[in-house]
This record gives sequence, C-alpha cells and structure tokens, in this order.
Amino acid sequence: MRIALVYDLRDDYRALGFSEEAVAEFDSVETIDQLAGALQALGCEPVRVGRGQALAARLVEGERYDLVFSIAEGVKGRSREAQVPALCELFDQPYLLSDPLTLAACLDKAVAKRLVRDAGVPTPAFAVAERSAAELQGWDQFPAFVKPLAEGTGKGCEAASLVRTPEQLQAAVTGVLTRFSQPALVERFLSGREFTVGLVGNGAEARVLGVCEIVLKAGAEANVYSLHNKELCEDLVTYVRADDGEARLAGLRALEAYKALQCRDTARIDFRSDENGEPHFLEANPLAGLNPWHSDLPILAAQNGVEFVALIGMILDAGLARYGLARPGRERLRRTA
Repeated sequence: MRIALVYDLRDDYRALGFSEEAVAEFDSVETIDQLAGALQALGCEPVRVGRGQALAARLVEGERYDLVFSIAEGVKGRSREAQVPALCELFDQPYLLSDPLTLAACLDKAVAKRLVRDAGVPTPAFAVAERSAAELQGWDQFPAFVKPLAEGTGKGCEAASLVRTPEQLQAAVTGVLTRFSQPALVERFLSGREFTVGLVGNGAEARVLGVCEIVLKAGAEANVYSLHNKELCEDLVTYVRADDGEARLAGLRALEAYKALQCRDTARIDFRSDENGEPHFLEANPLAGLNPWHSDLPILAAQNGVEFVALIGMILDAGLARYGLARPGRERLRRTA
C-alpha cells in the first residue's frame, strides 16, 4: 500500500527567508522520518512527496496513491490547511484526515466557535476585529485574551495577549492586525484549568483517546500556552494525564465539538475551564502535530497506553475504512463514507 506523505518542512522555508515565527507550524525532518517509519512498521510504503505543489505536479502527471497522508499546513490564506485535501478531491485521490470544509472552518477560530456553540458546547464570549481595534469599542469583559484569528501552534499568543483594560485591548488588537495581516480574535479569559483532548475515529466509532492537562512550570510565560512555551515545552510545560470529573467533562464536550465540526479520523481539541470548573471550547486542530515527543496528540496518546506506531495505525485504519479499504494483512473493510 503506497501512501504519499505531504508536508511543509521548516528547513525548506527557512532557506526561502521565512522567519522562525513564520515556520513555527511547519514540520521537522525528524517528524517526517518518524511518520514514515511508523507507516513502514504498519506494512505500508511511504512516499515522501513534500509540499502541496509537489503533490499537484505528480497528480497532473498521472501518479496516484492508495492514500495521501497530508500534514501540510499551507502558507497563505485562512483556508490554507484545506488546499491539499481540495487538490485530492479534484483528482479523485483518497486521503486521510478532515475534508476541506472542516479544515477551513477550524482554522478560522470564530467560525469554529459559532458552529460548536450552536451545537450546545460552551465557548467563551468572543468578538472579532476585522480591520481596526475600534470595532471592539464597548467590549467590557476583562480580563480578555487576544490572538490571531487563523493561526496555530500558539503563534501570536504571548504575555501581552492577556489584557485587563481597554487600552491594553486596543494595543494587543492593533499588534495582531499589523503583525499578522489578519483579523484579531478577542475572548473572555478563563482562569481555570487548561486541557487538550485527543480524538480518533469516525461516526459512531469516534472516541476520546485521552485528556491532558497543560500545566505551566515556573519560568514559563504565565497564563498562556504560547508559542514560546510550546517550542520549549520540555523545560516549561508539564503534561498531566487527567481523568477526574472536570477532565472527563472536557472529553465529552470535545467529542460533541468533534462531531459538530465534522472532523474525520483524528483531531485535537483545546478547552479551558472557567472559575466554576466548567470546561469551555477554545479551538480545534483537525491537523494535529505528529512529532512523537514534542506534539500534544502523541504525548497524550502515550499517556493512555497508545504508542506512536499504534496511534498512526488508528488514524490510518479510520481513514481507510471510509474508503472500504484496509492496510496490508487486514480484512477488507466495508466502505463507510
């Protein structure tokens, strides 16, 4: 079974002059090596394709694969994570993970919040400034948190993102609009525990893989799971397997959000609790990082007895089942989607 690996490498974009912040969402060679090794261990033949443009060229030339496994984030636009899946659909090429609509909706955090809120899952009060901080005149829910509307990996999340006055709000929003050339999202800051929830599967078989609490160490940027804290997570963050009532409630609500957003195969969904211990939806990542030692999804999977190769196997099996396929050595599965 030939599986095309599609990805954006940090080194490739550094060579093009991209800043360290600009490449933060992209992957390392180590991640691709580990992913390819896991697929080989599962009896598959990984084909390292590279960026979405490289996949496009191969598809135009007539090359096809049993499956495309894309972790490519894309470079431009709020729908950039949807570009490779859309390309696959254009060429009738089977692929893993969520479809273009879900990927685009989840990257736009306000769109995701509206969909999840309409499904009955709590999310903090929020607003969006499209062009100017003046659009948020009248916002009175402090403290508040400001971040870019369509970024991941903690980009734009830092100490200055937590604001307590209208003046600080205006400065933070103006900073996001200028620095990222995109709208700014402001939401009420919740003072409780922070969780990330891993999920796998589709339809009635979708389930919570585990709930992990994010605990910041002394020396970390306070109150925020920031890009800085994520990049230095081995020194600044403790990942705690969580299975108490509050954590289980976050897991149940994450599963509701997963279904409301129509995520496929796997996703990681973030929650933070309010002062009363009520978990609220923050954002969804249907294109979760897959570095075995540095990314949240593999970390929480391992905490729950699912090692990296087994995790990739779960994701692969879920995606193949949608096409009525199975990996080598397994009984052919009935098409479910």
